[in-house]
Amino acid sequence: MSTTNLDAALIPALIGAVGSEHVITSRADMEGYTTDWSRRFSGPAIAVVRPANTAEVASLVRICAESGVPMLAQGGNTGLVGGSVPAATGTPPVIISMLRLNSLAPVDELSGQVTAGAGALLGEVQRHARAAGWEYGVDLAARDSATIGGTVATNAGGIHVISQGMTRAQVTGIEAVLADGSVISHLAGLDKDNTGYDLTGLLCGSEGTLGVITAVRVRLHRPVGRTTVALIGVDSYESAVALIHSGATPGYRLRAAEVIDACGMRLVQQVTDLPWPLAARWPLVVLLEVIDGGTGDGLAISLDADAVVGLEPGEQERLWKYRERQSEAFSSLGVIHKLDVSVPLESLAECCRELQKVVAGFPDVQEFGVFGHLGDGNIHVEIFGPKADDVAVDIAVLECVSAFAGSISAEHGIGRAKAELLNLSRSPAEIAAMRAIKKALDPQGLFNPGVILD
Repeated sequence: MSTTNLDAALIPALIGAVGSEHVITSRADMEGYTTDWSRRFSGPAIAVVRPANTAEVASLVRICAESGVPMLAQGGNTGLVGGSVPAATGTPPVIISMLRLNSLAPVDELSGQVTAGAGALLGEVQRHARAAGWEYGVDLAARDSATIGGTVATNAGGIHVISQGMTRAQVTGIEAVLADGSVISHLAGLDKDNTGYDLTGLLCGSEGTLGVITAVRVRLHRPVGRTTVALIGVDSYESAVALIHSGATPGYRLRAAEVIDACGMRLVQQVTDLPWPLAARWPLVVLLEVIDGGTGDGLAISLDADAVVGLEPGEQERLWKYRERQSEAFSSLGVIHKLDVSVPLESLAECCRELQKVVAGFPDVQEFGVFGHLGDGNIHVEIFGPKADDVAVDIAVLECVSAFAGSISAEHGIGRAKAELLNLSRSPAEIAAMRAIKKALDPQGLFNPGVILD
């Protein structure tokens, strides 16, 4: 069937499922859905459809499956590895925007859990929990644009992983539409439920390749109370890693531990009104947040340390801006090669030194910086200069990380950008098992083809 004939048959069926006002076919109107936040990845789509509920998602999946048309479920489109937008080549998909599935159930006070539609923004879930006296454990800078479904689909990390864990640790139940349009719904949120395979855990982190997540149930936490935030200058990654273990007074707990290099500090000052915060210029700045009642007693900083401490919420928010506006600061330069990796802490300093040598070997690199979640070994490598489609420096960085027993993706997923390099972090046996799962749950290969598995 030709593309013209396919569209002629498909579009009316899509309109019948969700209504004409929720089917977008104009290329101009689809642009925000077909290009990702990094601006490195984009591709054409047949249409963007915006269902309102799980039943409409199931109808759309059945329509596309019967026509053999690929599908791409999309949340806030804040991804950085090409997994949230169509491929540049191949059969264009139907993009299923989940933004209208944004319901929030009342917080279950007995279990400390809440059920949210996949399209609810992460920030909305956080504020909803906070209003009920609870806290959601996942937080990241894109909180007011990323959806809860997208963060579950990618098993997002964020700034509180060292204290609360990754997204998968927060998810207690899931609802999803499978390849034949059937719906699995397991939203009771039982802590003890040994009834076979953990489909919730499987779908979390699957990047839309096994089904369309329509709702999730997440675990909440009681608020930690007041904290102390500090920016501390250090001379090396060895010193930065050591600070993680010595920065909190015994009996107190780190909530976050972040690192920013000199390049990132310079760029964030250029795009904000933030001044250099410390007395001296340091190659690295560490941000620590300690749970201690906002007294500062939980920080174990030597008297000769170059540090600035925030006890009040307003000052803490200002200090956090140096870290949370890093990605934006680098993106102000243009199209950035954004690489999210993790390295064992014992190898982090040596790996970062080696990365500097590797990147220096590419003469077209104009800016190179590192920031990220120091506490769990997750660093974000930012490179400006090479063309958007030039992946040579990306490959070199990921191969370097792999040589230090690191992961080529810490929290952003594999997407399309890293699918051909999955072997750097996964064995042939593991990849074969993944392919078998994909084949079993998506026999036609219509869910986000080319993502995770090339």
